[in-house]
Amino acid sequence: MKEFSTTCCVVGCGPAGMMLGYLLARVGVRVTVLEKHSDFFRDFRGDTVHPSTLEVLHELGLLADFLKIPHQEVLSAGAMIGDFYAAAADFRHVPARCKFVALMPQWDFLNFLSERAKRLPSFELRMQHEAIDLMDDGQRITGVVARNPDDGIVEVRADLVVGCDGRHSKTRSAGQLELREFGVPIDVLWFRVSRKPGDPDQVLGNVNHGKALIMINRSDYFQAGLIIRKGSFDAIRGRGLEAFRDSVLQAAPWLGERPDELTDWGRIKLLTVQINRLRHWYRPGLLCIGDAAHAMSPAGGVGINLAIQDAVAAANLLARPLRDGYVSEAALAAVQRRREFPARVTQALQVNAHKGFDRVFNSTGPLKAPWQLKAIVRIPGIQRVLGYAVGIGIRPEHVQGVTRRPAARLPRAAVAIGAVLGAAIVFWRLTRRSPA
Repeated sequence: MKEFSTTCCVVGCGPAGMMLGYLLARVGVRVTVLEKHSDFFRDFRGDTVHPSTLEVLHELGLLADFLKIPHQEVLSAGAMIGDFYAAAADFRHVPARCKFVALMPQWDFLNFLSERAKRLPSFELRMQHEAIDLMDDGQRITGVVARNPDDGIVEVRADLVVGCDGRHSKTRSAGQLELREFGVPIDVLWFRVSRKPGDPDQVLGNVNHGKALIMINRSDYFQAGLIIRKGSFDAIRGRGLEAFRDSVLQAAPWLGERPDELTDWGRIKLLTVQINRLRHWYRPGLLCIGDAAHAMSPAGGVGINLAIQDAVAAANLLARPLRDGYVSEAALAAVQRRREFPARVTQALQVNAHKGFDRVFNSTGPLKAPWQLKAIVRIPGIQRVLGYAVGIGIRPEHVQGVTRRPAARLPRAAVAIGAVLGAAIVFWRLTRRSPA
């Protein structure tokens, strides 16, 4: 058995873990990041980099180099509901330097940030180190037990362990932190189909014939996601690949013969959608952030954005205690207080949005967009409000100690528009209810 010590051990090198490791090392905290895989290459991971994250990269002086990596810039998003195009989020007016969502493979984002982090003397990244347990002294968590194919069992002693190991977090379960689940009626089947000149440039949803299909422009192909009833994947497979291809074509007839590119089920990946949240994100010596603390639906691609914002807040609040050699439980509680409200509100919006899928799934013929939806999308400024909500989010974080523009705030007019939208949604629901 090998062992070594560090100041902060970050478990999981996804967006939250990588960002936290970089930010802490940048201010002189000795940090070790453990990643169980040998590289970052995993397909069908979230690939959206939101304006608020791009703003953080600007504050770190990394934005210009980051934008040299091949990416697509999403200026707006919408959905075809039957034969009606519903314009949703417009990012062109967000109060940030980059007024777009960047679409980039997550491995490019992680490779970019890890290369910069490795230049910092207090940063260490250990690949192929899978966390399997936590160590404690009876009072607080004191480190991580990891498995490495070369060294066997490795003990990493640390003043603080931060779990950034995703929705199936071993750190969270080993720390015996209580998880609250919120019901989700959907799963997503991810796959690729080729893209042709003249196809839509921006993120597009297609809802028709009881199907909902997301199409994300990745230059020469679409990353596509078919939204299905939760737990229905086995039944879909049982009906055969041809029936699945027909379902894709029903949702987006303009794809033509491209669903035929799906020649086997190995090209189709199931994402089991979860929305959950820890009651307490911490215990002495341990903190969870990102999906380990609050798993999000893929709706809006906001999970990555929230995870990175968690990392920025954690670095801002914990850098000094870590440098001083002791992180109190009160300091960990401060991170949860700072970030729980954005997670709660975002999850509540996602849970509410998912309820509309029952109506979609129960539709068998061509879908007609309800008049209430048509009225909502015509509210002046509503696309800007949604663009802010998705692109900036609730309580955006900024890197401490850098000169920046004033924090982005939602204008009062936009707040009023949001209130109108909320009232319209409530009215829409009431008009859809069956008579008592």
